[in-house]
Amino acid sequence: MSVIYGDRHRALQQSFDTSRLADRIEEAIVRPDISRDHQAFIESRDMFFLTTVDHRGYPTCSYKGGAPGFVRVVDSKTIAFPSYNGNGMFLSMGNILTSAKVGMLFIDFETPHRVRVHGVAGIDRNDPLLPDFPGAELLVRVAVTEIFINCPRYVHKYQRVQTSKYAPQAGREAPPPPQWKRIDAMQDVLPEREQDIAKEMGGTITFDEYQALVTKGEG
Repeated sequence: MSVIYGDRHRALQQSFDTSRLADRIEEAIVRPDISRDHQAFIESRDMFFLTTVDHRGYPTCSYKGGAPGFVRVVDSKTIAFPSYNGNGMFLSMGNILTSAKVGMLFIDFETPHRVRVHGVAGIDRNDPLLPDFPGAELLVRVAVTEIFINCPRYVHKYQRVQTSKYAPQAGREAPPPPQWKRIDAMQDVLPEREQDIAKEMGGTITFDEYQALVTKGEG
C-alpha cells in the first residue's frame, strides 16, 4: 500500500486515469535510503530549495546556496547542510524547530536533472560536524524519509557562471558583508558585532541606493 499518496492524490489520479501509472512510478523511483548516485549528485550541487512549515501552517520555500559541496551526505539516511549568516529572520531554521518535516529539491539546470528529498530535520548548535562547514552558524541534519528523482522535462537549461562571492569556502578569506547591512534604517537594529560594518564598507546607504545596487547585481 502506498504511503506517499493520500486520498486527495488518489482522487486526482482516478480522475485522470493515472492511478496505475502513479503506483508504478512510486515503485520504480521512491527509495528510503540515499544511493551512491543520489549522494554524488547532492554533493555536487551549489544550491537547493528548502521547504519548511511555520507555526501557522504556511509552507516556506527558501533558496539555499553555497560553494559546490556545501551539502553533505553523512550516511545513507542523513543529509547535513549549514545555515549561514542571513537577514536575522531565521524563517527556515525557526520553522524546523517548530515543525521538523522538510522537503529539499536539488536541481542541475545544465544537464538537466533533479532529485527530491523528504525528511525530518533537526538542529544542534553543538553539532560535532559544525567546524567542518566554514562560515556556518548552525548545522541542520535531515533524517531522510524518502528520496526520488523527478522527470526533468520542464526544467529549463541554464548555464552556471560563477560561485557567489558571499559563499563561504574552506581555505579562503571570510566573505564580505552584504550591502544591505549598510542601509541607514538598519543601523540601530544590527547585532552589536555588526555595528561597524557600514563604516568599514564606506558608509551608510539609503534603501533606494541599495535597491539600485540589487538591480545591477551588486547587492
